[in-house]
Amino acid sequence: MGETFRTDSRQMLGRLRAIMAEEGGGQTRLDRITRLIAEEMHAEVCSIYLFRDETTLELCATEGLRAESVHLTRLRLGEGLVGRVARSGKVINTDDAPAAPGFRYMPETGEEAYSSFVGVPIQRLGEKLGVLVAQSKKPRLFSEDEVYALEVVAMVLAEMTELGAFTGESAAMKARHIRPVMFKGTSAQEGTAQGHVWLHEPRVVVTNPIAEDPARELERLHEAVEVLRVGVERMLSSAKDGDKDQLDVLETYRMFANSKGWMRRMEANIDSGLSAEAAVEKEQSAARARMTQVADAYLRERLHDLDDLSNRLLRILTGQGRETGAEMPADPILVARNIGPAELLDYGRGLRGIVLEEGAVGSHASIVARALAIPLVINAERITTEALNGDFILVDGDQGIVHLRADDSVTSAFRDKMAMQAQAQERYASIRDKPAETLCGTRIRLKMNAGLMADLPSLENSGAEGVGLFRTELQFLTRSHMPKRAELSALYARVMDAAKGRRVVFRTLDIGSDKVLSYMKPTDEPNPAMGWRAVRVALEKPGVMRMQLQALIRGAKGRPLSVMFPFVAQHQEFRAARAEMDKALERERILGHPVPSEIEVGAMLETPSLAFAPDAFFEEVDFLSIGGNDLKQFFFAADRENERVRRRYDTLDVSYLNFLEGIVYRCATLGTRLSFCGEDAGRPIEATCLAALGFRTLSMRPASIGPVKSLLRRTDLGELRTILHEERARGTHSLRAAAMDYLRSKL
Repeated sequence: MGETFRTDSRQMLGRLRAIMAEEGGGQTRLDRITRLIAEEMHAEVCSIYLFRDETTLELCATEGLRAESVHLTRLRLGEGLVGRVARSGKVINTDDAPAAPGFRYMPETGEEAYSSFVGVPIQRLGEKLGVLVAQSKKPRLFSEDEVYALEVVAMVLAEMTELGAFTGESAAMKARHIRPVMFKGTSAQEGTAQGHVWLHEPRVVVTNPIAEDPARELERLHEAVEVLRVGVERMLSSAKDGDKDQLDVLETYRMFANSKGWMRRMEANIDSGLSAEAAVEKEQSAARARMTQVADAYLRERLHDLDDLSNRLLRILTGQGRETGAEMPADPILVARNIGPAELLDYGRGLRGIVLEEGAVGSHASIVARALAIPLVINAERITTEALNGDFILVDGDQGIVHLRADDSVTSAFRDKMAMQAQAQERYASIRDKPAETLCGTRIRLKMNAGLMADLPSLENSGAEGVGLFRTELQFLTRSHMPKRAELSALYARVMDAAKGRRVVFRTLDIGSDKVLSYMKPTDEPNPAMGWRAVRVALEKPGVMRMQLQALIRGAKGRPLSVMFPFVAQHQEFRAARAEMDKALERERILGHPVPSEIEVGAMLETPSLAFAPDAFFEEVDFLSIGGNDLKQFFFAADRENERVRRRYDTLDVSYLNFLEGIVYRCATLGTRLSFCGEDAGRPIEATCLAALGFRTLSMRPASIGPVKSLLRRTDLGELRTILHEERARGTHSLRAAAMDYLRSKL
């Protein structure tokens, strides 16, 4: 029976191809298709529902239900059995539809007469387009073969809907070409930009979803898979010649490329009547659906690998590479599902902005975007579906908002905001070479954060007094293999050369948590932010730390050197790390290499526990830098990647300021140099309040130095300190309102 049905499936797709070739409008095509499917499925009803907008389904064609209900019957996402199929992306198959959970009676359609119901999602690579439904009066469950046949037809309908076969131009395509769309994402790098869309990976367009010659389609699939396998083997060979740490990742690629199950499922799709391209996409869609159900991070990453391989296979089959012939605009805004740090660095500072469907505030791409000072919005859902190369786009990295094909009123308001920011930048440039000295005569040292050589020109342009944090992990994250000591030594020397005598604080490798090296074996941790990361990794795997410390010593070339260990939680961790530095220095002396004329070894205070370390710690450490981003999330127990909680907790909350003030007092009492580093140091209101608490060194991204310096130079810290003290005495839980009232008068 199964073999016979597969022949019927091919016959159905053959008839479907004939319908698509016939003359007639989109509605005529849809009507003929529902009639065809009802006949082939031996069902009284076949209906096609398509999305009218993101949350509304519309009955667009039916055979068996009342004709007058077409284009009048609408369902919200999740409403009725059809809405449930659309929301879940899963098949519903029941022999008693009126009794099924969620059944909605729609009198205009007359569907209450039908007991059996099967609904199949019409979707393409996770993009929901509609629902295909078959119904019968006689109670029966549709067989697995019948459901599979409907899924195959739904796949073809998805491709044809995308190509506008039913409306001349589909509603989705019209939206992409004409309709303004706003996306609310998450700000990962502040700033505003306007420009035109440049898609990192243009979508593969499948124009031939139905196989004319299944045997030839199988042959094409086998040829393409062989090309794919050769490519993977070539990458593996390159990895063996270079760095063996890549092998785990590439072995996974080889495993999938040689998977008999993967191949068998795609062959079955072709056997059912799909073209090779459509067969790959059908399996890719199924893999993406599984991906959303997997909780395990490691398995989810492996499914991402399979998704990437499927994209490679589709490009081999269609010949549609990343080079589509489109010319990159002069003002490109990069739009992508996600992107790695190395790929982003390839684009460089030529980008005006970046918009990602996925990503995280602390992701590798976000770190690089911040280093390049490029506005970045992440979690902009469906942006790659809606955007086309060349679309006009506005990116508000301050608010996490993106406007695609904005109308004149939005564009005008956005440009006004950009003009105001440009005027402010001119004002900041006028005080670039002046000190950050408050009205009460207090001098605040403003330093910049960096992680790339490309950051160093900002030392001159921003007026920074030095580099308060140089992130050394970017050189590890942007490579496919472990960098060599000589490479790192040369880089650190260039950084110090570019600083021209200004102090540069090098933070040792901070990996783990959200910064995972592709060439290191992944570790599955339930809470990686508080797991095996930073100095914990370094002390358990000291080989990498020793290599890096030697590179830093050699890069200094006899000049003063400042090194800082990240994520120190206990005094003994600092002692152990400091001991490794002493060993590295002694080894360099024995080898006859020059050692730094002066060396300072500090720690980042990112865990509340370190604030309560014994006095001996504060006396032994040469300097402390508060890592505000991590310290704040651990103090409030609020994950900074979780939008539902991270904005609930204010830096100017009295409890947090009391805690920080306690650290300032201990450092002042014990003579420990202290600075504050992080996002809050670069926000003028927060930075000024930190200065009022007693912080005299703040480290931030270069673009923040001007705004912070401008406000500090108009502020009397004594007056602000008095106001904050009075508000605390009144029992106010947040000092933000009082601080803003005072500081507004200074603007």
